Amino acid sequence: MRKFLTKTAAFAATAAALVLAAGCSNDAATPGAESASGLQVAATTTQLQDFVHNIGGDKVQVTGLLKPGSSAHSFDPSPADLKALAAADILLVNGAGLDDFIHSAVEASGFKGEIVTVADGVDLAEAAEITAAARGGAIHNPAAASHDHSVDHDAEHDHGTHHTHGANGTIDPHIWTSPRYANAMLQPIAQALAAADPENTEFYRQNAAAYGAKLVALDEWLGNSFGQVDPAKKKFVSTHNALLYFLHDYQITYVGSVIPSFEDNAEPSAAELKTLVENIKAAGVPAIFVESSNSPRLNSTVAKEAGIPVVTDPIYADSLAAEGEASTYIGATISNARTMLTAWGYELSEPPAELQ
Repeated sequence: MRKFLTKTAAFAATAAALVLAAGCSNDAATPGAESASGLQVAATTTQLQDFVHNIGGDKVQVTGLLKPGSSAHSFDPSPADLKALAAADILLVNGAGLDDFIHSAVEASGFKGEIVTVADGVDLAEAAEITAAARGGAIHNPAAASHDHSVDHDAEHDHGTHHTHGANGTIDPHIWTSPRYANAMLQPIAQALAAADPENTEFYRQNAAAYGAKLVALDEWLGNSFGQVDPAKKKFVSTHNALLYFLHDYQITYVGSVIPSFEDNAEPSAAELKTLVENIKAAGVPAIFVESSNSPRLNSTVAKEAGIPVVTDPIYADSLAAEGEASTYIGATISNARTMLTAWGYELSEPPAELQ
């Protein structure tokens, strides 16, 4: 995840050469120098890119640095990526330790705009508690700490007052996987767009409020959908620790992951895989899920040893899809819910009208 941070000098030299190769002039390193109309925004993850599209609309030109289907834990920039980064007015990063890899690219590209850490909108103290609870044992049942899906999510937490960052691994950085946390991520984005483009402040505010209302509806609908599932069946094993907040919010028991890390490029040991198989058998896990950004090879090995099936429809955790339903945050979240419920023998009801 941090390979660019440990090789900063070499990366910077290579990246600088890529910028020159892309034909970037000194003007291209100035925010907004590109001829494209609208505010120029670069965003690391595919989820952030979708949030910006929903808030910024046609007032914003968005460049996604991480591409659909890619891991959210590393970044190998192309010349076009660095050119776009150099020209951006705003760079949106997830934060919480996820995209620290971007720092070297920022330095090498000559980016002069504002860097906005979207995780600052989330109650990271609560996120740290959820992460710690999951780490407290291989099997974590979040039922006792579940949240009320009927509450006003804007008032549920004092967003922005807790800044417990996860670069040291204390927080699962996949904060967007919880729709209520995704909702909290909208405010920093809207505020950043308004600060850079004051004339359209109300436009951004209204769009953020409208999209936030959809996320509240999504959360409540998912809470009702998962609430009808027998708790004995709601047991989750996937590729890496990427959905702790989603599992927590909908009272799904986290049993373990094939890669016992928040980073998907770690390598599990034979002992760790053996322990996972034992936990799967002891917990009565019905099936193992795969993730869209990772190879299913080890998942299949673990499933065979545990004597359970692998669900071939992927979970969209690190990245959205390039096209189709899962190419948007809401669509990907619905797809994930359908995949889980189907594996557990249930059918997902039709989404509410505001989500269709």
